[in-house]
Order: sequence, then C-alpha cells, then structure tokens
Amino acid sequence: MSAEHGKGYNVNLRRKDLLGLDGVSREEITAILDTALMMRQVVRSANKKTSHLQGKSIVTLFYENSTRTRMSFELASKYMSAAAANISASASSVAKGETLIDTGVTLDQMGTDVIIIRHPMSGAPSLLARHVKASVINAGDGMNEHPTQALLDMLTMREHLGSLEGIKVAICGDVMHSRVARSNIYGLTSMGASVVLCAPPTLIPVQIERLGCTVAPTIEDACEGADVVMGLRIQRERQQKGLFPSVAEYCDNWEITPERVALAKKHALVMHPGPMNRGVEIASSAADGPQSVITQQVESGVAVRMALLYMLTRREG
Repeated sequence: MSAEHGKGYNVNLRRKDLLGLDGVSREEITAILDTALMMRQVVRSANKKTSHLQGKSIVTLFYENSTRTRMSFELASKYMSAAAANISASASSVAKGETLIDTGVTLDQMGTDVIIIRHPMSGAPSLLARHVKASVINAGDGMNEHPTQALLDMLTMREHLGSLEGIKVAICGDVMHSRVARSNIYGLTSMGASVVLCAPPTLIPVQIERLGCTVAPTIEDACEGADVVMGLRIQRERQQKGLFPSVAEYCDNWEITPERVALAKKHALVMHPGPMNRGVEIASSAADGPQSVITQQVESGVAVRMALLYMLTRREG
C-alpha cells in the first residue's frame, strides 16, 4: 500500500460543503478516497446496511435529469440508514416559481442535514450553501464542476494503478461543456497526476491550460504513453451549433478505439463517466474491452458518495 493511502480516513473535511474540487487539498481528497475504500466493503457485502447515518436526513434536489448520480446518492443514503428524500424540480414548488434559496431555507427548517443539488446553472450550489445550515454537495452545476464524479474516477484509477502520483490521464471529448473534465483536472493535478486533453479545437476552452493541464493536437498524441484514457460524452446538440462538421468526421479523428488505446501503456485503463454514445466518442469494442473499468466506476460512485455523506455529517461545528 502506497503512502498515499495511509490513514487518511482519520482526517475530517475542513469544510461544510463540497461544491467542487478547485481548492480541495490533497489531504482531503486522500481522506475521501480512503474512506470510500471502507465504504465499498459495505457495497460489496450481502447485508448492505450500516448505522453511519442513523438519525440523519438527506435530500436530493435535482433540477436536471439524472440516473446514475441520483440513484447512487439515494442508495448511499439508504445503505447507511439515513432518512432519504428526493425532490424533482418539475414536480415541486419550484415549478410554481419558488426560488432556489426559498427551497433551501424550507429544507433547512425541516431539519435536513445534507442537500445534494444538481442544477443547470453554474454556481447554484454555492448560492444555496450560503443560505442554509445544511451541508451542500454539488452533483453537477452547469458547465462548472461535478466533484463526486471526479472522486469516483480517482478511486477507480487508484485501485488499479496503486497511486495517482505521476500518472498520465488523457481526457478526450467535449471538454468545453464538461463539468466532469474540470473536476478531474482540479482533482488529478492536486494528486500529482498530469492531465492531457484532446478534442476538436472548437470543443477546447480558451486558455484551459491555466488549470494545470495540457492540450494535445491529436487523440494519438494524447493516448501516447497514457495510464488512463477517458472519454467524454459528445452532446449531439453541439453538432447543430456547428462545433464540428459531422458525427462521422468526429469519429474518424477523435473516437476512442482499441487501436488508439494501444498507443497508451500496456495496461492502461479505459474510462467514461456515462452515459456513453457508443460509436461516437467511444467504440463499443473499447468500452467493453478488457481494459475497460467503466462498470467499476459505477460501483465506485456509491462508495464515494457514502464516504462524503459520512464525513460531512460527522464534522464538528
């Protein structure tokens, strides 16, 4: 076991909320990942029930559709015996015009301990966190961040590679609109990894290198010597905006295929946050191949979210 694993689970989070990985320390990320390792034992056990969150109240507040993220948070809450509730914006007072702050204050007054929010506007979780006593977890906000996805990605990488220090991670796809990419850049660079991005120039944000990553001119350059090759979903509506000529041309130049993965290290991991567009950003032969850990990412997601809920509800003050 590397020093990176250590006894990080004894470290409390020095924050009320998890709004992103920008500014989250290496020690805190290590603590979350170490705690998630313990929680994964629960996920894999026959009796998925602990008392870690007995007496705590967890609410998922989603203003966008979600399957994996919302379900994994709900299962994480229930596995640890919390009182869990889900609010869908389309079926709540939000649809009647209630503001985000009013909704948050209402949940606060009901004794909610943690609010998990997904919102189409960047910064919405930060706004909510300033107006509630409950801890707030960002489950994805606009084009900003998706911290729990990056954490589960890092947990999966660390299990297979032993350490995140010094590894090369190639992230390929729609970086421009990806909150997953931003959180992975922040988290991985904090942990000592190098991140290389690749996409059509129209899907690469201007000056994104300022975040500590590099941009490769081709997917072949990005994959060369990589420890991880990660795909990002190509949102088909982007084609209507003229950001790339056609799906066929995108596939020819940027799709993750076994041939391109072969340019990476021999045992490189193939990853994707989902949902996947098979035959667009990633070939089925790569997504289902022997180097793919995409299904394990889903399992890691439940464990990471269990760890965060536990750590945030046991903080002092």
